[in-house]
Amino acid sequence: MVRSIVLASVIATLAIGSAFAQESCESKAVGKDGKALAGAAKTSFMKKCMADQCATKAVGSDGKPLAGAAKTSFMKKCEKG
Repeated sequence: MVRSIVLASVIATLAIGSAFAQESCESKAVGKDGKALAGAAKTSFMKKCMADQCATKAVGSDGKPLAGAAKTSFMKKCEKG
């Protein structure tokens, strides 16, 4: 019972965090000339930005960084948004 409540709260936190991460990456997608990025440049920037933000959140319930399959799974879900 308690485990399912904790799991639900972790999932909700990740969903909200992904939404905020995407918004901040979107607002940072600006070229050197001050214009918004478009096309392949924007796609590349967004992918790197999301990966960077997700990497800092890849921590297990014990406070240790995730590794291996757990990290791969977390990163895919986080980057997907």
